[in-house]
Amino acid sequence: MATVRSLRDSLPLFWLLLAVPALVQLLGWWSGRIDTMDMLAPTGETSARLMIAAMLIGPLMALIGPRGWLRWLLARRRSFGVAAFSYAVLHTAFYAVDMGNVADMLAEALAPGIWTGWAALVLFLPLAATSNNAAMRSLRAGWKTVQRMVYPAALLTLLHWAWVHNNYTAALAHLAPLALVWLILVMRRLLQNFPSPQPSSGV
Repeated sequence: MATVRSLRDSLPLFWLLLAVPALVQLLGWWSGRIDTMDMLAPTGETSARLMIAAMLIGPLMALIGPRGWLRWLLARRRSFGVAAFSYAVLHTAFYAVDMGNVADMLAEALAPGIWTGWAALVLFLPLAATSNNAAMRSLRAGWKTVQRMVYPAALLTLLHWAWVHNNYTAALAHLAPLALVWLILVMRRLLQNFPSPQPSSGV
């Protein structure tokens, strides 16, 4: 039992699990079974999924309460975020390799599906850089302000995904759980603040 608990709480093991998709993808690319262009979609989509997972934990806890498994996930929320950034960097690296030169990258930099990806990556940088205890102590209350940049980063990621593939369905489907939880929270808050009708007094 102690061994199982130790494995469950092992942060290095959790990081290894987060890295498994990248390791599988890189192995396929290195062996020649996966083309460079075909590395773009899985790395980008994994980044988006991990970002959405990190964003979902807090609202889900607010909705259903502090369950044990949610506390476990909450303790690893920053790991989800840093892993999402790492996959975004890997996605960008394969994009650069696939393009082959800076001139071609600059030529399409202002295309809607491209600049949104670069903008999301730029917003990801301070998020990843401050996802540590030292940054939390140094920034204090400002730390949460920096971390809220994940919301515009998520919107830009959604637009990047939709415009690159010219299809909103997959991007919206991945964002749907987060949007649904937030909608329920907002509706619950509105109902709590809405005054209940007072019973009329009898004559």
